[in-house]
Amino acid sequence: MKITALVENTSCDANFGAEHGLSLYIETGSKKILFDMGQTDLFASNAKKLGICLADIDTAVLSHGHYDHGGGLRKFLEINRKAPIYLSRYAFEPHYNGTEKYIGLDLSLRGEERLVFTDDFQSLGKGMSLCSCNNSQGAFCLGSFGLNAVIDGEFLPDDFRHEQYLLIEEDGKRVLISGCSHKGILNIAEWFRPYILVGGFHFSKLPLDEELAGYAEYLNSFQTTFYTCHCTGMAQYEFMKKYMEHLFYLSAGQSILL
Repeated sequence: MKITALVENTSCDANFGAEHGLSLYIETGSKKILFDMGQTDLFASNAKKLGICLADIDTAVLSHGHYDHGGGLRKFLEINRKAPIYLSRYAFEPHYNGTEKYIGLDLSLRGEERLVFTDDFQSLGKGMSLCSCNNSQGAFCLGSFGLNAVIDGEFLPDDFRHEQYLLIEEDGKRVLISGCSHKGILNIAEWFRPYILVGGFHFSKLPLDEELAGYAEYLNSFQTTFYTCHCTGMAQYEFMKKYMEHLFYLSAGQSILL
């Protein structure tokens, strides 16, 4: 399995653009998968530079309904004419940072025929599935970080019911792909206990203190190798790295070979 970051907040090389967002290209033994599409069309230009043909992708996944993960959806629909795009049935709910800044998806795309709306569990074929964990209980809660969803016309703290995770089981390895881990990376690590976990931790607003050190030590207790990115925050990553021996960063243009 090979995982390549098409878009991320940072870049491994000046040839690849960076933006606040995430897009990953995943090659398994049987499928070519696009996981998230970044904020703009940048994922497509970076893919071209990497020699990755987006038209050949079999399956696309949208981790949740925020613009920095689904902003490139229209571009992907133009480039690729065959792949189904799996997203939560709640993904097109209006999402806001506070009450003024809209951070949701382009609502005009809701009717696209290749969109497949998922519930708590969705099989993608042998060894691959999507899980929302909406019915799972987590021991850790860091709140919504000021993010809201509009439900029945009312602004409510986002419970991130629109977020889902991609689990790939191949060659005896459990690999979990998460976009922003809004439901809590500590909970997600406990729920899945994967061999590899790739994704953002949503820690970028947290202070570099004993509490964050405790989170790092908790994650380090798992038999998991973490490749983090995007919403973790570079300062937070560098801080946590001191407590986690199996923590690495994934920038745009970089690949992981598993």
